[in-house]
Amino acid sequence: MKKRPFLSGAILGLLLTAATPLTTFAVEEMDFHLKTTRDLYDLCSVKADNPNYLPAHWACKGFIEGAVQYHDGVSSTKNLNRLICYPPTATISDGKAAFTAWGTKNLNNTEYMDEIPVVGLVRALSAEYPCSK
Repeated sequence: MKKRPFLSGAILGLLLTAATPLTTFAVEEMDFHLKTTRDLYDLCSVKADNPNYLPAHWACKGFIEGAVQYHDGVSSTKNLNRLICYPPTATISDGKAAFTAWGTKNLNNTEYMDEIPVVGLVRALSAEYPCSK
């Protein structure tokens, strides 16, 4: 009986395709719940070739913008000390780059990566944009 390489290749391809989401996607639906700094890092560090890149990218940027706007609003109206002193030319993309670089350096620091995401974000941004004392 003649073997059918196409059929075996198709079955193998189907199995590999079915296994792909489990092994190559850095972001999962649960990461969008943003319970930890690691969840935010996972969203912000998704590569552009990932099918989840666009929602992850915009969720990351939206979180950063919201947190920074809140920080700015509270620190200016309540006369509280600023924690982040970014230059006027800084962009949300700069903040995202600073956060992902900080996250990469602290990836094995479970204390930091298990904190709520706004704390990790402020840690990262205040390290990149410290305020003079």
